Amino acid sequence: MDTLVEIRNLSAGYGQNIVLRDVNLTIQQFDFIGVIGPNGGGKTTLLKALLGLIPTMAGEIIFEESMVGGNAHRIGYLPQINNIDRKFPVSVYDVVRSGLMSRKRLIGRYSREENERSNQLMDEMGISGIRNKAIGELSGGQIQRALLCRALVNNPKLLILDEPNTYVDNRFERELYEKLKLLNDKLAILLVSHDLGTISTYVKSYACVNSSLHYHSGNEVTPELLKSYECPIQIISHGDIPHTVLHKHLT
Repeated sequence: MDTLVEIRNLSAGYGQNIVLRDVNLTIQQFDFIGVIGPNGGGKTTLLKALLGLIPTMAGEIIFEESMVGGNAHRIGYLPQINNIDRKFPVSVYDVVRSGLMSRKRLIGRYSREENERSNQLMDEMGISGIRNKAIGELSGGQIQRALLCRALVNNPKLLILDEPNTYVDNRFERELYEKLKLLNDKLAILLVSHDLGTISTYVKSYACVNSSLHYHSGNEVTPELLKSYECPIQIISHGDIPHTVLHKHLT
């Protein structure tokens, strides 16, 4: 498989506060990596560094040539829904097409192909009927559908999702993960989640982030994985008697 992104000895944070130290990770074509770790461990900081939203303090992030498109890297990003300003007066259609802005001038029209791509994605996500609605009128699941369309409209090679199942109903959550499974045949996915029980069915490997980063190939939830996570995790197992295992804090 081709390498898309190489993170080497990365340290990043805010001001003088170092959140991530000496992080190494290789993201390859068709990877599906579940990013897990305790709150405050650096998961969001890792995403921001990848997206170029914060500078690196040390180390480097190397994007292969195939990841460069127009004026930006070929990355699609679906943020946490609670970071969206629902009062902003913008329609679903405008939200979707805003994913094209990175490769356009500040003022410019969308091409026919770009409009067709936007319409196609909205059809696939089942939101064509609400395309003219304001974002503030939508349910959590509808907003996530619109944001996923925005993340995909620019044909990314890497899709990054930050807690995508927050504030959505169970039905859309299932649809979302099945959609991601299909998308993984075309692009790499980096998925931040606390829900190990659900994502273990879909991800191919784990990146455990808690100041440093521990990479685990394979999607099996092992004692080693739980140990590196250093946070209580709820695991739901299938068996003769359904049961839940809680892992204690390390001391």
